[in-house]
Amino acid sequence: RALGPQMAGSSAPWIGSAYLFLQSTCKTIVLPSLYESSQKKPSVFKALKLALADSTGSVNGVDMLKVHCSHPHLIVQLKFCKQENCRRFLQSYREGALQESLQNHLQLSLAMTTVPLEMELKAGNEHLDNMLKDEDRCLECIYREKPDRLRDEEITELEECLKSLIVHQSINNNMAVKDCMSLNSPSLPYPSQGSSLSPQVTFIFQGEEFANRTLTPDDHQKFAKLVSKKWKQVGRSLQKDCRALRDPVIDNLALEYDREGLYEQAYQLLLRFIQSEGKKATIARLIAALEENGLISLAEELLGLHSNEDCS
Repeated sequence: RALGPQMAGSSAPWIGSAYLFLQSTCKTIVLPSLYESSQKKPSVFKALKLALADSTGSVNGVDMLKVHCSHPHLIVQLKFCKQENCRRFLQSYREGALQESLQNHLQLSLAMTTVPLEMELKAGNEHLDNMLKDEDRCLECIYREKPDRLRDEEITELEECLKSLIVHQSINNNMAVKDCMSLNSPSLPYPSQGSSLSPQVTFIFQGEEFANRTLTPDDHQKFAKLVSKKWKQVGRSLQKDCRALRDPVIDNLALEYDREGLYEQAYQLLLRFIQSEGKKATIARLIAALEENGLISLAEELLGLHSNEDCS
């Protein structure tokens, strides 16, 4: 059955989602490390907020739902609520205005001489950088990807901080910002890599040794896209040592996301796993569950062993 927009009429709001990948081309500037530092985080957030506002011409043109640290990238999950805002954002991104604006804002808020950036824009599995000239196609890809989460509490806190900073102009007084930030919110999906070693440093798959790591947004999307009907079996394998997936959770997910289809069911399953297990939501555990269910090619895909084949 086709899963088109449920109400194609004008009454349905235009909502879409995309991921903005940011990386500094300067060796000494590591954006995720700056964002993980409690002193620098508000400055980086402020620069993101202002640059995004510049790109759409309004503070509410695009919403940040979450900022993921995935070295060397900072990945910003964006939500658009109006097509014209999304179109403006795409134009600004395509013309390099967003990049220039963000470089300037970061330079100012971090008090650095220059912060050169590289950017990528993705919606689902689509690399939008390859089709920026085709604006309607980009809009369609972003519209297809509905936001999978509400805004992260940390973002709400940073917004509040920013408002109070603007009101008091207490820019020199860093304490206000520090107190405002709970330094490590407990339940963030996609914990940043490397802050503490996962329980198991390496694991064996098909006789080869691989470095263990925490699951990333990219793993999450690939799994959801490729696992298909077997998502429940994989869930049953993961549930053995994950309380958040104990019965009847998996059956409930199947019912709750029945209309959205297999991708969404699989996505929500892994989201539960990541949110409950935190840093222990590792690639090793997912690969073991895939192996147990004979999904070897999906496991290989997640480990990057198919990188030169086109596996769409």
